[in-house]
Amino acid sequence: MLQTFDERNRDLIVSVGGRLSHRNEAAVSPFDSVVQGGGAVWEGLRLYNGRIFRLDEHLARLRRSAQALAFEQVPSDAEVTAEIRRTLAANQMTDNVHIRLTLTRGVKVTSGMDPRLNQSGPTLIVLPEHKPPVYDAGGITLITSSIRRTGADSLDPKIHHNNLLTSILAKIEANVAGADDAVMLDQRGFVAETNATNIFLATGPGMLGTPAPVACPEGITRQAVIDLAAEADIKCVVGDYSLTQLYCAHEVFVTGTMGGMTPVLAIDGRTIGTGKPGPVTSRLTELFAQLVATTGTQICR
Repeated sequence: MLQTFDERNRDLIVSVGGRLSHRNEAAVSPFDSVVQGGGAVWEGLRLYNGRIFRLDEHLARLRRSAQALAFEQVPSDAEVTAEIRRTLAANQMTDNVHIRLTLTRGVKVTSGMDPRLNQSGPTLIVLPEHKPPVYDAGGITLITSSIRRTGADSLDPKIHHNNLLTSILAKIEANVAGADDAVMLDQRGFVAETNATNIFLATGPGMLGTPAPVACPEGITRQAVIDLAAEADIKCVVGDYSLTQLYCAHEVFVTGTMGGMTPVLAIDGRTIGTGKPGPVTSRLTELFAQLVATTGTQICR
């Protein structure tokens, strides 16, 4: 699975620190914390028919992450929303758009890790792109990465931070193996997530499971699917799951803002279920499509 360039994005307008610029002219200072040490937090948003799905939840997670990293300043939700709206308007975007929202600690007066060197900031970056869901709706294949997810005692996954090197290393392993993405385990050997998405498994008719957010983020789309399952009388058990349970599951699917809901057809060469999207996945995919089509924060018309 390799994303391709969308010609509609050739002349994107991007917002960096409140300045709107062509994608080729947008600039971040070499003294910015995101360049110096990955000192930033981020969110992926999706625009459906003029509405951003679960914007409030995304902004709340952004704020929690910034607070955990001791950012001295965080723009208000109203300020962030206004900048998103301004950037979308500059690009005349209204639908099927993915927005990468980044908030850095800001610009340092000199190089160094000490946050006290940040005397200007934070820097808000709004990057919208014409981008449909990136996975094949018919299904994807996974391998298991040798790279483990860190736990709360190292780099807490509840901080939605910009240090994505473990995910990149896992993705490299998936690329080499010819798979779409990689399953990542926690330090105990239980399934955490993939390099880019949360994981669900159907363990039987009307039975769903998903790993506890011990070594994975509490995904916004993940929670939406848990809520939809409850409304559809599909029991979802949040807990510890092993690779064997994934291999033997009736169905497996992944969730995330960039890809939505996507069935998994095989993991480490093991066919999952029938090797095709199953009834639980199909039902929840239908419900999720209805949800994103009818809810969200109106951001443009």
